[in-house]
Amino acid sequence: MIVRPHYMELLKTYRDVPLVKILAGIRRCGKSTILEMLREDLRKSGVSAGHIISMRYTSEDFDDGMTDKDMYRGIREKMTETGRYYLLLDEVQEVRGWEKAVNSLLENADTDIYVTGSNSKLMSSEISTYLTGRYLSIPVFTLSFAEYMEFKKTGGRTPKELLTEYIRMGGFPIVALSNFDENAAYQIVEGIYHSVITSDITKRHNIANFDLFNRVVKYVIENVGKTFSANAIVKFLKNEGRSLSVESVYNYLEWLEKAFVIYRCQRYDLQGKSVLNTQEKFYLADPSLKYCMMGFHPQSIAAMLENIVYFELRRKGYEVYIGKNERREIDFVAVRRDERIYVQVCRELPEDSDRETANLLEIKDHYPKYVVTLDELAAGNINGVKIVHLADFLLQESY
Repeated sequence: MIVRPHYMELLKTYRDVPLVKILAGIRRCGKSTILEMLREDLRKSGVSAGHIISMRYTSEDFDDGMTDKDMYRGIREKMTETGRYYLLLDEVQEVRGWEKAVNSLLENADTDIYVTGSNSKLMSSEISTYLTGRYLSIPVFTLSFAEYMEFKKTGGRTPKELLTEYIRMGGFPIVALSNFDENAAYQIVEGIYHSVITSDITKRHNIANFDLFNRVVKYVIENVGKTFSANAIVKFLKNEGRSLSVESVYNYLEWLEKAFVIYRCQRYDLQGKSVLNTQEKFYLADPSLKYCMMGFHPQSIAAMLENIVYFELRRKGYEVYIGKNERREIDFVAVRRDERIYVQVCRELPEDSDRETANLLEIKDHYPKYVVTLDELAAGNINGVKIVHLADFLLQESY
């Protein structure tokens, strides 16, 4: 088992804090393994095995469904001694009303509670009702490039060689742990994708016209890194002779978000200093989700480089927006407390480098500004804008 230190440090920070720690992310991104790591760490820190209760809830385990009362009783029966218990509850969204059981365990027992989940039930409005101010949401993403290198450290390859593989194969741990060829890797990711679409979206929301829903998903995947609106999707489908309402498109996008397939990136008006609710971008939970559906094409790399940088910024705790200046757009404005950085992403730095730096130089503040590229020859500083290779940017601990 390869430790993911970022998550372990987070969980150590909040250990014994009276909040429910909720780890949420797409299926197979490593949430269950993080709970296993936590269990091992608790044991090493002196917690007895009997005071660590690990429960995994899957739909296959109960034909008629499990209620919150069943869940509560099942856990309390295991708490036979005095003292603190650590509850590691995996895929809780399969239990109806799980948040009621967790709230009761938090209030009525000496517990430190960690839960994971991978779909919209986990993020339902009931959490606000039963756990208001008493939970901490920890997003779990697929592997960062640094984690991918750790998984592959016995291979003897350079970071830049591994980066090429990371871009093509993505960061699902199940893929990184083995040496699959491209076809096998994409087959595995396609299986993950279909389990999400079938279990977490189609069945849950009773989607009748799956073909139409699938076409919307493919449109989003084709347009990763591009701004578009629900109206644009409706017009596109109309041109194909298909009919779908704007409201239905909004629903589809929301369901994909709640299943952690896509992540919404809003635009930020740098002049008005406000978030805009139009012409957003969407990024995929992992680049391999695009390639398993549409195959790998070198010309598609540019958008996926943005995708990779977006999630690296998210992993480091930044809120990430698209920057909108009066005349230009900045790929990312990343904000974390009183810090801010601006990032432009390109595959190669053009001979006229002003094309990539001009929009950054228009911003008259002293926050760090980056152009991130795959260009091997481009490095250095242009009028205060740092030109950085993607591998180096991803491996930087801070900006």
